[in-house]
Amino acid sequence: MTEWNPWHGCHKFSAGCLNCYMFRRDEQIGLDCNIIRQTKSFNLPLMKNKNKQYKITSLDDPVYVCLTSDFFIEEADQWREAVWDIIRSRSDLHFKIITKRIHRLMECIPYDWDDGYENVTIICTCENQQTADERLPVFLSLPIAHREIIHEPMLESIEISDYLSGGGIEAVTCGGESGSRARICDYSWILNTREQCIANNVSFYFKQTGANFRKDGRVFHIERKLQMPQALKAGINFHSTIQSSQVNNKYDTIFRRIEASEFRSSFKLDEKDIKYIDDKGMDIIRRHAFDFIRQRLAPAFLKNDGKQTPMRGHPVFKAQHATATCCRNCMKKWHGIPVGTALREDDINFAVNLIMEWIERQRKNNSSLKTNIE
Repeated sequence: MTEWNPWHGCHKFSAGCLNCYMFRRDEQIGLDCNIIRQTKSFNLPLMKNKNKQYKITSLDDPVYVCLTSDFFIEEADQWREAVWDIIRSRSDLHFKIITKRIHRLMECIPYDWDDGYENVTIICTCENQQTADERLPVFLSLPIAHREIIHEPMLESIEISDYLSGGGIEAVTCGGESGSRARICDYSWILNTREQCIANNVSFYFKQTGANFRKDGRVFHIERKLQMPQALKAGINFHSTIQSSQVNNKYDTIFRRIEASEFRSSFKLDEKDIKYIDDKGMDIIRRHAFDFIRQRLAPAFLKNDGKQTPMRGHPVFKAQHATATCCRNCMKKWHGIPVGTALREDDINFAVNLIMEWIERQRKNNSSLKTNIE
């Protein structure tokens, strides 16, 4: 994860903003948080190191934009087009934009937005039932490729099943409020949202407990450094397996062809691999896949082509052999991607998405097998 703040400063907008961490932080150093200003990191995704390589790579994904402001705040209208240009040019990165001002999206999109950029996820904040009912109907009506909801700070139990049932939301994240004045976050609210997500096959993530966390009627005061680890320790995250029929059909066709190979079909993820994936999380595994493809397959000329991908040692290695993305000759034979030229961004994304789809199907098969045995 990387944080990119092209501008800084905001205005309190709704109930969730009451104890905003950024206002507290700016007050401590004598800054007026209500003044919106461009930052020195404005061009961060374009910055390069001394080797002329981008400082931010796919290993740093996802890139969270404007965590010290709101991407759609009015004062940033003069700078936003330049930021869209940067996002468009870095199609190898995935940008996540969290906003309370979803009503402004259509005023702020770039000329070529169409149904949304594939490398952008828009995340709508809904801290209570009122904001959910105000924002989510608007959110679901907009042309966006990837949508998520976040309840943070979560101020009460929130019913969103009706908004999840249509299939337009990919994930929901919940989290409590931090800081000395933090309001209560109740575990039952978190679990209620999780149940709604599972019922609608939408991914669910419990991000942090908050400073004042209530469970079974007892309030726990939790240090800032422990709020995320304690949430992770709860072990209640849920990963959806839903995909569109179009995407499924595309992958089904590829897998049917590849699995006809006795060699390709011999690769399976074992329990150790599954545990590694569950411990790391699919976002981290995706980063590893991008890294392996970029470093070992993307260059035009590879002295060790055919030998650069081990047979084991990482789930992605097994996935590469299973999907014929292990070397350039295999990619040419099975996917028609030519050798002798550097992989395009589209080729890299294709390989990584294919790898991740195979891994997800292996996880699902492993889970089904366990259920049948039990």
